[in-house]
This record gives sequence, structure tokens and C-alpha cells, in this order.
Amino acid sequence: MATDPEPSPIPDDLRQFEALEAIIRRLHGPEGCPWDREQTHESLRPHLLEEAYELLEAIDAGEADAIAEELGDVLLQVLMHAAVAERLGEFEFGDVYSRIAAKLVARHPHVFADATAETAEDVRESWEVLKQKERPDKPRLEGVPATLPALAESQTIQGRARRAGFDWPDIQGPLEKLSEEIAELALAETEKDREEEFGDVLFVIAHIAATMGVDGEQALRRANGKFRRRFGLVEQLAAQESLDLNEMDMDTRDELWERAKASERGEL
Repeated sequence: MATDPEPSPIPDDLRQFEALEAIIRRLHGPEGCPWDREQTHESLRPHLLEEAYELLEAIDAGEADAIAEELGDVLLQVLMHAAVAERLGEFEFGDVYSRIAAKLVARHPHVFADATAETAEDVRESWEVLKQKERPDKPRLEGVPATLPALAESQTIQGRARRAGFDWPDIQGPLEKLSEEIAELALAETEKDREEEFGDVLFVIAHIAATMGVDGEQALRRANGKFRRRFGLVEQLAAQESLDLNEMDMDTRDELWERAKASERGEL
């Protein structure tokens, strides 16, 4: 009767990648953790999304220690999926490493071969050309995940179309298109039409952001954060003056909002 192999020893230096891999293998091994051994790609899916968003929050906050910790949590999710696949006989840890390594070498011929790329834009253009050569029979937009947040998806698919030459010659074109779409939204009469026209407005805004080199998802996230802060200040000011937000008039609300902005700038 065959016996399970002895688990690999865990290196003392936890800064080594091999130590983390050994820990993950031990968790998923025959004598490992019951919870880990029950996991599947599907059950781990929400954890990967959650950790990715927590990493983004740490990056937005600019906290180096938090970024390091959240990067570790994201890496853990990658290795957990690799361990699940290895346990189920789908692929091995090394397949994950080899595929990304081969892709990086193939898509950086200006580093690993004789091609040249003087600017970051040259690299982006070369990357797209090489990707298309790898899958010549596939539509350009096929590889964009439909599970992306809608704004990020919009910028991604429009970016691919733009790199294929499908774009306005300058920023004036999309700005005029935005005015046109806003006018159509204002005239929409049914719920279905309003939803469609509003989607068109957002689509053009995503295009404008990309054209101007703005990450729309990040810009909106920061705008959300700014509103959270200022609205919190408005609530504090209202409480200090025994005012009810639900009952005050628009002029009073505007005054509190301007005071909140001034407070945020350190002017109060």
C-alpha cells in the first residue's frame, strides 16, 4: 500500500518564496488543514476579489506596511488556487510560474531579444501586437473579462479598440459626442431609454478619461472618498449647530458644504 510522501520541511527563513510554498503545500497535504483541503476555485473566488480590493485601498492610502501585507494576501490567493489545482490533478505550481515567465520573456523582446522600445508607449503598442499574434483568429475584445467593474471594462475595451486605430483624431471628438449623448439623455422618456442613454454617457466619459490618461476607476474611487469625507464634515457641522439635514433649506446645505471644503483645506 502506497504511503503519502513526507511533507517538505519549511525553511527557517520565511522571506524565501520556498517557505511560503512549503506552508501552502503542508496546509493542502493529507495531514493539513481540513478547511484548506475543502476549498475549490469557486469557493476561493470571493476571497481573491476581497483581497484585491483591500490591496487597492492600501495603495490609495499610501501605507507601505499595509501594501506589503495586502500584497501577501493576494499572493496567498494565487498559491491557494495553485494548491487546489495540484491537489485535483489539474496543473502544478510550476505550471503557473513557467507560463507567466514565458509570457514575460516573449512580450519583452526589447529586453530579452533584439527588438527596441524607447518609450513606455512603444512597449504598450508592442505588447498589443504580440498578444494579437499569439491569438490571430480571436477578436481583439474577447479576452477582456466581463467580470471587471463596468467602468474598468469600458476603458479596457475602448483602449484595445483605440490601439487598433478605432478612435477620434483628438479629444474634441469625444467631448462633442458627450454633449450629444447628454442631450439625448435629457430627452429620453422611458425607463429603458434613460438607462440606455445614461450608459452611452458613461461610455463616452470612460473614453475621454482614457484619452486624457486618467484611470476612470481610480478617479471615481477618489471622488467617492472625497465626498465621504466632506459629507462626514457636513454632518459634524450640522450636529454642532443642532441642524437637521433633512429639514434645512438648500442655501444652508450649500453653506455647510462650502465650510466643509474649507475645513478640509485647513482654512477653518
